[in-house]
Amino acid sequence: MAGVLRIGVNALFLIPGGVGGTEIYLRNLLAALAEIDDCNQYFLFLGAEAAAASTRVTPSAANFHEVRCAVRAANRPARLLWEQLALPAKVAALRLDVLFSPGFTSPWFTPGCPKVTCIHDLQHVRQPENFGLFELAAWRAAVWISARFSRRIITVSENSRRDILEIYQLPARRVEVVRHGVEAEFLRLRSHPGPDGRRYPAPYLLSVSTIHPHKNWGRWLEAYGKLAAEGWPHHLVIAGLRGKYSEQLARLIESQDLKDRVHLTGWLSRVELLSLFRFADGLVFPSTFEGFGMPVLEAMAAGIPVACSDIPPLRETAGGAALFFDPYSVDSIAGAVRKLVSQPDLRRQLVEQGLAAAAAFTWTRAAEQTLTILRKAAGRTD
Repeated sequence: MAGVLRIGVNALFLIPGGVGGTEIYLRNLLAALAEIDDCNQYFLFLGAEAAAASTRVTPSAANFHEVRCAVRAANRPARLLWEQLALPAKVAALRLDVLFSPGFTSPWFTPGCPKVTCIHDLQHVRQPENFGLFELAAWRAAVWISARFSRRIITVSENSRRDILEIYQLPARRVEVVRHGVEAEFLRLRSHPGPDGRRYPAPYLLSVSTIHPHKNWGRWLEAYGKLAAEGWPHHLVIAGLRGKYSEQLARLIESQDLKDRVHLTGWLSRVELLSLFRFADGLVFPSTFEGFGMPVLEAMAAGIPVACSDIPPLRETAGGAALFFDPYSVDSIAGAVRKLVSQPDLRRQLVEQGLAAAAAFTWTRAAEQTLTILRKAAGRTD
């Protein structure tokens, strides 16, 4: 059939349970593509960790094929080199019509095969202080290659699109926004309560993200300490991968004598995370930089009131359905969270607005938009 595409998906970056939001993005997008498209052929390139994972990454649909590659994603220099030197040969051997790279980086040269790359954000440009010297150099080179040599760029917010257009001086038509969806399980959470599987003392506030410096854990913990000193009963549950700020966060919890009130979960399965959302009194998201802010959307869908940073991507995601604070002010964070917990009418209003706003974000829509962009890049507009 003339309209059938052979689509490569460059998932070499994937370390199951080790790359945070980009894994959630990839898994949900692939699942949605499998639901809407039983015609085009997909070839998913996986490194050693993803190929050996207990939870299968590749959809079981007949038109999805797994291509196991002899490289470990955890060895980032080797993975980036393999992506540049070995992946193009595999792309050529499979006669692909288009290569989709959903994790920031893509090979420079793939003769006869146009590329579409998802660049989620430009944190390495906007907050370079959060990167090591060699890490920063690698990010700059790899993302520059992706931006300059991909036929189309996908990003996840208008704010990130503006950054990409400004930094890389690209024609506006080459960069398109495809927003994340939200899993249906979050939308059903309050209407289908299920068994009480609480693992942490109630009541509690929830914060979800990797333990990195830009997630602003220091100021949030200081604000939480102030609330705790006022006699608030709420514990704080922090769910996310260990990251560059993990040791500092542990020291802060110790120094503020909050070990009995602050609980670090590490990476959680989606089932475990849903259980945490089910019983949370609110989500607090104090990040100073984001591409999209997926936990904010998930909380809105789950019927949980949200207090979050007043930064452009979160304004895009939450609209008027969150209580915003200045992420650089401890007093602003504490004041917003105090309102979030203590004002029932405000909580009800945020929940209602959040549920309505979250309903517009679906993985089906994201998959449809992504497939349209892949077809454009491949020169198939029929």
